[in-house]
Amino acid sequence: MYSEEVMKHFTNPMNVGEMDNPDGIGEAGNPVCGDMMTFYIKVKDGKIEDVKYKTFGCVAAIAVSSKVSELVKGKTLDEAKRLSKKAVAEALGGLPKEKMHCSNLGAEALSKAIADYESKKGIKSEQEHQHEVITEHDEGCCECGAENPPEANFCMSCGKKLKD
Repeated sequence: MYSEEVMKHFTNPMNVGEMDNPDGIGEAGNPVCGDMMTFYIKVKDGKIEDVKYKTFGCVAAIAVSSKVSELVKGKTLDEAKRLSKKAVAEALGGLPKEKMHCSNLGAEALSKAIADYESKKGIKSEQEHQHEVITEHDEGCCECGAENPPEANFCMSCGKKLKD
């Protein structure tokens, strides 16, 4: 079910923990599955010098957090902002369709940590990073562009209520 890369990051996650005096903090969660991620970043000379995270969630959520932290460490803020859920999933060797929302949460938590840093520094950033939007919509899709199982009552990505 999970790729070798996912299992590697789940069984030996990188950069786990909290950070003393982070430059930015970002949280993202999903009320449907219960996954919760908090990212902490240290920025020096416009680059992410260090990144830590705490994640409460499933195998995919933990692997995503670990991979995101690896992918952005040492990158410029602009490079890190461009990290997409698709890039995270591909770097992990793929994720099951029902777990793709986890890659969204990782990118979102990181984006919020960067936005927190920029806000504290008074940096006017571009509009908040927009997540990829799918073009074919059906009853399992949300306005944010996320694909959801037909039985979902809440969006697996943004948490918006889908049906009554």
